[in-house]
Amino acid sequence: MDGSLALLGTTGALVGLGALESLVHQRRLHTIPLRIHVNGTRGKSSVTRLIAAGLRSGGVRTCAKTTGTLARMILPDGSEYPVFRPARANVIEQVRIVRAAAESESEALVMECMALVPYLQWLCEFRLVHATHAVITNARADHLDVMGPTEHDVALALLGMVPKNGRLYTAERRHLETFQRAADERNTELIAVTEDEVNAITPLELSQFSFIEHAENVALALRVLKDLEIDRSKALQGMWAATPDPGIMTTAEINFFGREIVFVNGFAANDPESTERIWDMACDRYPDSGKRIIIFNCRFDRPDRSKQLAEVCAKWRPADHYILIGSGTYIFAKYATAAGLDHRKLVMAEDDSPQEIFEKAVELGGRNSMVMGMMNIGGIGLEIVRYFRNRSSVGERAF
Repeated sequence: MDGSLALLGTTGALVGLGALESLVHQRRLHTIPLRIHVNGTRGKSSVTRLIAAGLRSGGVRTCAKTTGTLARMILPDGSEYPVFRPARANVIEQVRIVRAAAESESEALVMECMALVPYLQWLCEFRLVHATHAVITNARADHLDVMGPTEHDVALALLGMVPKNGRLYTAERRHLETFQRAADERNTELIAVTEDEVNAITPLELSQFSFIEHAENVALALRVLKDLEIDRSKALQGMWAATPDPGIMTTAEINFFGREIVFVNGFAANDPESTERIWDMACDRYPDSGKRIIIFNCRFDRPDRSKQLAEVCAKWRPADHYILIGSGTYIFAKYATAAGLDHRKLVMAEDDSPQEIFEKAVELGGRNSMVMGMMNIGGIGLEIVRYFRNRSSVGERAF
């Protein structure tokens, strides 16, 4: 009996502590007037940074948090620090971010949604963020094992974080009817960035970035900032000065004992549409690069992604060789050959180190080559980027 009473007492104490922590969290949230929650398939880390930079430039004391390639906490002065994770990523870390923003006396907090599972996307919004403004960059066919099986299902999953009585901004065009229904259900205003707004971002404005930024991302961020009464020119100045996300497309030019290699880091793009787009951009940028080599970083726990890209890459502009690294490479090989890719072009390198992969690329590329990494930045992907970058005479450059 005494043991049972002790257990009940402990359980009650824990529940009480949880309720108290929740109350403290809600109070902290309400000390931050602007709470902007950013979600989407592609570009959400970039848009998070762009909005935060525009707010800072407009004089709004702003914190931001990204969950992209490497999770970062960005402070009101623009400095940033890695987010410490004692174990795997967990949505509860957003509680720490809110606490840090409140302690910094922030007027605005821009947070990238870190959930994939539909229920957790809802939880992030309705238990952790309570956004005044939500942003969904787009809805593409990615993470279909969790949010799928179709692109429409992905859109529905992302819409789990639409706030009540707020505003929802998007650059998405294919699923606007679904977006509108979700917004109506939560009494939220839907604001869709138009093609004209995207076209209004001039090449000169894009050229001011020290890295490649997409007009859709800039237009979306500017629309949010316009409604927050941030002057357009000030917003752009802040964006141009912002630190890019570690996962942005970059290049490294290497002269390796007389062999010319251009390495393009495209690992952060991993849905078929975005990946083909950046492959075309790279081919257009380096038309005289000689041999073209793609490095696909596979993940055993992302078989849907391997299947998707394997089935479409056979229809892209051809590469001379396809090096498969990471884990579960046989999944990619199976579907790629079934889609018509010449099996003789596949190079299996699942157990290879970054040095061995580099040597394979050098050997296959001959005197002049373009090597592009795709599909997953995590794990060995980041190591590959570092390995090529450290062998470049000029270091890494924006694409």
